Amino acid sequence: MTKNRIKLILVAVFLALIVILLIRLRQGGPQSHVRTRIVNPIVGDVAVTVTTTGVVEPQNRLEIKPSIGGRIDKILVKEGDHVKEGEILAWMSSTERAALVDAARSQGEEILRYWEEAYKKTPIISPIDGEVIVRSVEPGQTVTTSDAILVLSDRLVVSAQFDETDIGRVEVGQKAFIMLDAYPDINIEGVVDHIAYESKIVNNVTIYDVDILPDEVPGTLRSGMSVTVEVAEKTSNNVIIIPSGAIHYDKKRQYVLVRERRGKIAERDITIGLNNEKTAEILTGLSTEDRIIMPDSAYLPARRKSVGANPFMPFGRKRK
Repeated sequence: MTKNRIKLILVAVFLALIVILLIRLRQGGPQSHVRTRIVNPIVGDVAVTVTTTGVVEPQNRLEIKPSIGGRIDKILVKEGDHVKEGEILAWMSSTERAALVDAARSQGEEILRYWEEAYKKTPIISPIDGEVIVRSVEPGQTVTTSDAILVLSDRLVVSAQFDETDIGRVEVGQKAFIMLDAYPDINIEGVVDHIAYESKIVNNVTIYDVDILPDEVPGTLRSGMSVTVEVAEKTSNNVIIIPSGAIHYDKKRQYVLVRERRGKIAERDITIGLNNEKTAEILTGLSTEDRIIMPDSAYLPARRKSVGANPFMPFGRKRK
């Protein structure tokens, strides 16, 4: 066998190996190392949300100031107490009464009782139903009419700030989710209660204040706490949903890979509705009996404590 023939044989073998390698690449040889998993479509909820930050504060903060100057005799409430309209919060003596009672005290019990009965104490009365959030004085302290001795709140709300590019996506009555920065495991559902009509400038950004009213107020919620707020712009409830990572896009076509009964993998065209990049609503093409193949790392289910048991419920920011 001549050297030229040997060279031709080696070249042919080399070319054959290249052809085999290219065929394997086209057949997805390297993709066989990509871990996949099977997921089933489920019936659940999907939401497109807009996210911002906020702070817990009283919706109506009322400072209780005495109508006269004098001395606090007794405080009947403490911080955290709930009070009713018309309830007596404290007793105080005017400056004149305090001086008379102090002088009578040195003259005996009978004279002291006379002046205490003749010159009554002044009650400080709650004008609203609410919660005591500040108690700034103690018995024996002298106060003036400009001193706030107690502060009441009718209810705690979350004041969230949305910039001008997002405020058009927020409406009164929309469902909201409140996450406490200090307690990440506590998540509270709420509703958009009020949207400011006038903007303000914060760090050269035009923003609008939005009040979020919690459905319930846990004991850990305190005025001044920082929170993250997600408002559900659009929602679809009780629909077929799948992880967004399972969807393939080919120009205008959308499809998923489905493992059929005999193990064959087939492409299935689908139509999607709401899609927040984590969870997608399926309008046509799939049922809960289908088995979908998707990359194992493409989707991590969100775990939330009080929003619901839906494993596909997403709450990331979605801009359009």
